[in-house]
Amino acid sequence: MNSTYSAIYTILEWITKFAYVNLLWILFTLVGGVIFGFYPSTIAMFAIVRDWLRGNPDLPVFKTFWKYFKRDFIKSNILGILLDLIIILIGLDLFYIKSNNNDLLSFTYIPLFAFMLIFLLFIFYLFPAFVHFQLKIPKLIKNSFLIMLISPLYTFLIVICLVSVYFIMRAIPALFFIFGGTTFAFFTTWLCLYAFDRIQAKQNN
Repeated sequence: MNSTYSAIYTILEWITKFAYVNLLWILFTLVGGVIFGFYPSTIAMFAIVRDWLRGNPDLPVFKTFWKYFKRDFIKSNILGILLDLIIILIGLDLFYIKSNNNDLLSFTYIPLFAFMLIFLLFIFYLFPAFVHFQLKIPKLIKNSFLIMLISPLYTFLIVICLVSVYFIMRAIPALFFIFGGTTFAFFTTWLCLYAFDRIQAKQNN
């Protein structure tokens, strides 16, 4: 009976932690005016999840979140500007293709959607790599992209996990607002850490 209560307590504790970090992610995004708050709060969320997965589950959540938010505020926003520019360019390309009824332009959908897919998969590795390696932005982008290319299995597992989570949260939309960000950070970081460790182990051999 004690083991059952202990298991229930542990589950409830982790549910509370996930919800709390997700709430902090939303609040700090708003505090930064969304534009300047989204990327630092996202990095802080990923950093806390990485700490949990690396065996530090009892760290003070608010204090740690605030520490990472401040530390990486400028660096994460510089990275965010680069990502936003790519997203804007993709949006402009899509708008231009749709607004021009040209058969030749319609063929550009294929490479554009291929680029969008690669960019999305790259994002899965970018934030975990940001908090794991502490690299300068050019090298961070390069390494994240290369790790994505040589880790198809982990990429596939990330997609499977996130698609499963999507359908669950689509069925119960309230879960997205309570756990959405933290769940995304947990699954991507969890699987990316395996990819990072595998690569580092090969480099050490």
